[in-house]
Amino acid sequence: MSYDPPRPAGRLLLTPEDKEAPARARRLRGMGLGERPEPALDAFAQRLAQLTGAPYAMVNFPGEQGQFYAGLCVPAVSPVVRSDGTSPRLGRALPRDHGFCPHVVARRKALVLEDVGDYPRFAGNPVVDEFGIRSYLGAPLIDGTGLVLGTVSVADVGPRPWGRTGLTAIKEHAAELVAELEGSGGLLPW
Repeated sequence: MSYDPPRPAGRLLLTPEDKEAPARARRLRGMGLGERPEPALDAFAQRLAQLTGAPYAMVNFPGEQGQFYAGLCVPAVSPVVRSDGTSPRLGRALPRDHGFCPHVVARRKALVLEDVGDYPRFAGNPVVDEFGIRSYLGAPLIDGTGLVLGTVSVADVGPRPWGRTGLTAIKEHAAELVAELEGSGGLLPW
């Protein structure tokens, strides 16, 4: 079954333009990131999922054409079952118009969606229908040069009251990860 992304209606916006994508791709290549899974980033995502109790946690490095989760934590059993009895499985790559991380990158600041259904701009996103995502919390990874390298985020299949505590925590974890990425030149095992 193919999926046609929703068209803008009224004030609804499609995935924002990413003018920094070429610079980000060069910077990530120089850091040796963004093209393969990183065990240390998987461990970071696992820790983030445990801390928040969210079934999904990601370290995302968006590219010019799509998104790549160099760090990924997904539940062993998908929390969503489709009407045909199958379950979707979130992989390492997604198109650019899937999910909310591209909005975090364009905004250059954290995004808290306690219930995506409350926001028409986000409710029609393909991850809502495909993976059952109902809440999202993400923050940008902004390096010392001011470039957004990517995002750290968590998501759940039910509404979540992330609140100010969740916002503060995701921003702190993003800052921690950027310091690690820029610091020793190598990723520490988490």
